[in-house]
Amino acid sequence: MAEEAVELDQGLGRTVKDLTSGAAGGIAQVLIGQPFDIIKVRLQTTTTYPSALTCARQILAHEGPLAFYKGTLTPLIGIGACVSVQFGAFHWARRQLEAQNLDRDPTSTSLSYPQFFLAGAVAGIANTPLSAPIEHVRIRLQTQPHDAGKLYSGPIDCVRKLSAHNGVVAGLYRGAGVTAFREAFAYGFWFLTFEYLMNSDARRNRVERKEIPAWKIALYGGLAGEALWLSSYPFDVVKSKMQTDGLGEKARFRNARECARVLYREAGVGGFWKGIGPTLTRAMPVSAGTFAV
Repeated sequence: MAEEAVELDQGLGRTVKDLTSGAAGGIAQVLIGQPFDIIKVRLQTTTTYPSALTCARQILAHEGPLAFYKGTLTPLIGIGACVSVQFGAFHWARRQLEAQNLDRDPTSTSLSYPQFFLAGAVAGIANTPLSAPIEHVRIRLQTQPHDAGKLYSGPIDCVRKLSAHNGVVAGLYRGAGVTAFREAFAYGFWFLTFEYLMNSDARRNRVERKEIPAWKIALYGGLAGEALWLSSYPFDVVKSKMQTDGLGEKARFRNARECARVLYREAGVGGFWKGIGPTLTRAMPVSAGTFAV
């Protein structure tokens, strides 16, 4: 009984550590990446801007510097919970898989890389109930008209108005299905890439992982961020299209599949990669900061 109590305390301690680290990393992620994110969303959802640089210039000229942080409050409040869930669910899934491996082979000391991907995918799917509405509200606020043409006075007003259209699921959670696909691929490859780079470094230099310097951890975290977006970006474009679409009778797309078909018909394969430039630029420092914190 005493041993079980110690194991329970250790497990709870690990969980608290995972959640706390995730929250700190999430705040850093929002503050570093928000200006890049609004450019990404504008490029994904409109044809107004010929390039990311033009988009940034026009936002600055017509809406002012604070416009780059439109919609920040919602993710800033929610991102701590999101990243906490990501890291917490990943380490939970990792421990479950490690226990299964030990049952099959008592000499097993680590996960296979497909198992790292699976643990990351579990983390992404677990995060979807939080990330889908948070991102929907953020995108609506980022893309609404400026000044007198505003549709929403703030995040709470946006949540209320989105939920008024066919209920919370069809309104606030619009695009949640494709969000789940994006999250699974994104975080599967995110954690897989980071673990691969860390393990390769430790093996190559014959050191323990805890001996790897902070600058390398940040670098590998940044590279993992690039892999995250390259593996999931088309899903993200469809999600953004869904979450800036009209609501109720004004909806253009019935579901994500129809949205993808229309996007391909109108813009070809390139339409699924609009905004990838600023996204990859954003991914390196944001993901590096998340793992380094």
